Amino acid sequence: MEEKQTHLNGARHRPSLISKIVVTVLLGVVGPSVFVVLLILTPKSLKIQVEDAFLVQFNLTTDNYTLHYNLALDISIRNPNKRIGFYYDTIQANGYYDYHKFGTVSLTPFYQGHKNTSVLSPVFNGSQQFSFPESSKLIPKFNTDTSHGVYTIAVELNLSFRTKGGRWIKKGHFNPLINCDLEVPLSSNGKSAARSNNNECKLDS
Repeated sequence: MEEKQTHLNGARHRPSLISKIVVTVLLGVVGPSVFVVLLILTPKSLKIQVEDAFLVQFNLTTDNYTLHYNLALDISIRNPNKRIGFYYDTIQANGYYDYHKFGTVSLTPFYQGHKNTSVLSPVFNGSQQFSFPESSKLIPKFNTDTSHGVYTIAVELNLSFRTKGGRWIKKGHFNPLINCDLEVPLSSNGKSAARSNNNECKLDS
């Protein structure tokens, strides 16, 4: 009976040993794979900056607080990653003057490959009437900017994108908010006239 009992005890412990071996093998194989996936899906920051700005019209009427504007931009997006691409599903650009939004432009979705630079070209063209009395504060600001010959304009980019690593790995949506602060004089003779702090846009934290 003792020999039989010993044999049965060994049978009970054998699955546990096999389980340990299986777990060890899985960790040895799956562990590095998971690490590689995480490494691939950890993207470096995008580099976004305004390359050119053409401000053809920027006029605020004082009788009805209406801003007439015509602003064209070239904004570059640099993907510095070696293994990651980006699917831009939503691209929206908003224009602000002294915290008052004057225009919105929606751009065409696209895919950006790794180590690639893409250029967005939003054009703000139209008019926007601001409400009173909040907009009354715009008049002194506009008069000051006009006397200096330079208008402080902020462009906000609302992005929604997914990352892609390799041929099959995709990761869910990111929704960063990008701010570009510009000092733009009126363009003359079709020349670019963008000025800012290195023209680099910043991620709104």
